[in-house]
Amino acid sequence: MALGMHAQQQRLQARIANRRAAAALLPPAPAAAAATTATAGHRPAPRGLRLRVMAQAPTFVGGTDTKPGEAAAAAPATAKPAAAQPPAAPAASSYGNAILLQAFAWDSWKKGGGNWYGKVQAAIPALQALHVSHVWLPPPSHSVSKEGYLPGQLYDLDSEYGNQQQLTELCAALKGAGISPLADIVINHRCADEQEGGVYNNFLDEIDHAGKSIDWGRWAITGNDPVFKGEGNPDTGDNFGAAPDLDHANPELRAALVDWLNWLKTEVGFVGWRFDYARGYAASFVAEYVDKTVGKDALNVGEYWTEAQWQGEHLDFNQDGARQVLCNWLDKSHGRSAAFDFPTKSLLQEACRHTQYNRLRDGQGKAPGLLGWWPSKAVTFIENHDTGSTQQHWPFPSEYVGAGYAYLLTHPGIPSIFWDHVFEWGEPQRAEITALTELRRRVGLHAESPLEILAAEPDMYVARVGGRVTVKLGPRYEIGDLLPKEAEGWKFVMSGKDWAVWEKTD
Repeated sequence: MALGMHAQQQRLQARIANRRAAAALLPPAPAAAAATTATAGHRPAPRGLRLRVMAQAPTFVGGTDTKPGEAAAAAPATAKPAAAQPPAAPAASSYGNAILLQAFAWDSWKKGGGNWYGKVQAAIPALQALHVSHVWLPPPSHSVSKEGYLPGQLYDLDSEYGNQQQLTELCAALKGAGISPLADIVINHRCADEQEGGVYNNFLDEIDHAGKSIDWGRWAITGNDPVFKGEGNPDTGDNFGAAPDLDHANPELRAALVDWLNWLKTEVGFVGWRFDYARGYAASFVAEYVDKTVGKDALNVGEYWTEAQWQGEHLDFNQDGARQVLCNWLDKSHGRSAAFDFPTKSLLQEACRHTQYNRLRDGQGKAPGLLGWWPSKAVTFIENHDTGSTQQHWPFPSEYVGAGYAYLLTHPGIPSIFWDHVFEWGEPQRAEITALTELRRRVGLHAESPLEILAAEPDMYVARVGGRVTVKLGPRYEIGDLLPKEAEGWKFVMSGKDWAVWEKTD
């Protein structure tokens, strides 16, 4: 996709076009949205679009729990290994030890025979073997788009993924296995049932339920929605063109959404939320939705898709503007939600693709993504249903997926594993990821484990985490004095293409 002053709008349009089954209100989707399915033994060819921001934000200010500057140890200026550190203290956050798994891909709705929930339930033993603590499930409501991201009547849980009973049984089974289910909450927008003035902007509520009605009119739509003729307050975030933007500034609408979220918690069994398109409404409302439903100690995560910074055709080494945007959002949500670490994904995949591992240390010696500034709130990932899967908007280079997980699962932050990599890419990939999660659990790494970056050069990255793990990325074989020594208690654990890890055993 061509880059220019309208890169953000082009990216959003591509994403919307894929989410909208009936796309009469939108221009045709760009050709870059075409994709191929990843199956066991077949990995999709790298392709997709690039993201861009036009301005850089100022240095981070704020924070409501662990401050970014306190969260990770600064790396030494020289590339000599430091003395071994004692094991890191337990995570301060109630979910600092979390390992998240996204339990669906873009096309999963058509792979479960009408009951994708049952397929996930059957995979619970494999999830336990992966040491997964939280599972992110697809949007629960019936939707205009089969993938779930254009919901209509929110209480109608008969979707392409299954029905309410199957979903309830899945949530109970997950919790029985010690795994917390998170719902993908799509509340920035909602598809209406009836037209007024030639566009759909009247919402029905035909499912019996306790709590406030969601039988809404034009008052529930933002007043500056450019398509759906809303009568509400101005939008508090970005517009989403495929469906009416909901007016979160209206207390009646928020109260009804809180009732629905509490119904999902008590009647279905969810314990946390993944907030879809979180840039579409003010972060302060996220804080309210969390406080009035699952509470501040639950793991919640916002999808605030930041725009990467570019220098011409090349990704800028400095992504402070993108991570500042995320820190601002986290600050305004009063610490009630984590955020997906898009800056880390952008830098890590460019480092792997172009052998530029010097990207992985910022000017202060820290990790260059959100995890370098606010690790307790950084949900790190290399792929999701939008970036990879059959959409292939922004895929991680397939030959380096092992290296990607070696980074995620040995570093601070909250790592997120993608379903396809475990269940579609074959047993060797699953075994590799499982061994890395076992290592993370065995040595007690968590979201705020101290990170010491020993080297970050074009063909080699070496870091020590929590004093217990050393990880090396890059094609350089000889790493000199940085090689962990058996005489000092280090034991080689495993390796793959351009990566290796060692564990301190005494």
